[in-house]
Amino acid sequence: MRSGMEHLERCAWFLRGTLVRAAVRRYLPWVLATSMLAGSLLKELSPLPESYLSNKRNVLNVYFVKVAWAWTFCLLLPFIALTNYHLTGKAGLVLRRLSTLLVGTAIWYVCTAIFSNVEHYTGSCYQSPALEGIRKEHQSKQQCHREGGFWHGFDISGHSFLLTFCALMIVEEMAVLHEVKTDRSHCLHTAITSLVVALGSLTFIWVWMFLCTAVYFHNLSQKVFGTLFGLLGWYGTYGFWYLKSFSPGLPPQSSSLNLKQDSHKK
Repeated sequence: MRSGMEHLERCAWFLRGTLVRAAVRRYLPWVLATSMLAGSLLKELSPLPESYLSNKRNVLNVYFVKVAWAWTFCLLLPFIALTNYHLTGKAGLVLRRLSTLLVGTAIWYVCTAIFSNVEHYTGSCYQSPALEGIRKEHQSKQQCHREGGFWHGFDISGHSFLLTFCALMIVEEMAVLHEVKTDRSHCLHTAITSLVVALGSLTFIWVWMFLCTAVYFHNLSQKVFGTLFGLLGWYGTYGFWYLKSFSPGLPPQSSSLNLKQDSHKK
């Protein structure tokens, strides 16, 4: 047990040192945007040979990326609850911070609905993947596929959107670890350490699969729009709205914790 916990702590220490830095939060959006453009150019000018990762049925895509928001939601829920309550001791503030997950769910739902509608209104049903022979009698993607046709429209990259948004959201929420200090003998330490490892690993998976999307799937314009929606979702919340008083707020920082300690002294 002790050896397993030591390995977990080493892994958590590495992930904290890698992902919790302010520089990561500052530059990760630029890294994602740049790598998307570079990967897209590589795909257009010098395509990589097909590999396991270029198959849409690879394990990471089927069991992680396809349900990326579910993974992100389910791991951030206990992480935000435990770390924020540990630092503030206020259930109301914890519930307010947990509402970030409801906001994220709304962003995910609205954006995917927009993408689906854009593909519907810009698409047509064809007889083959080579876009030969339009089937005008099929007016929806579902009907087209049901009848053995191939639907082609402007398919904004949902992967580029969601992986960008999820990775940036996790990194923003993990910033709270600057303030978290726990007793190694306490069960809370084990819980938070385990969540740090899970969230850190998930972030690396999201970034890696974002790069795979850039070099293997969609065209440049579809990935540009997808990434742009992800960046706007992140910046509109953590970079703008969450700075306001009428919002879920940002993770607890030293200034807010000092105010809490001063109020206790009084």
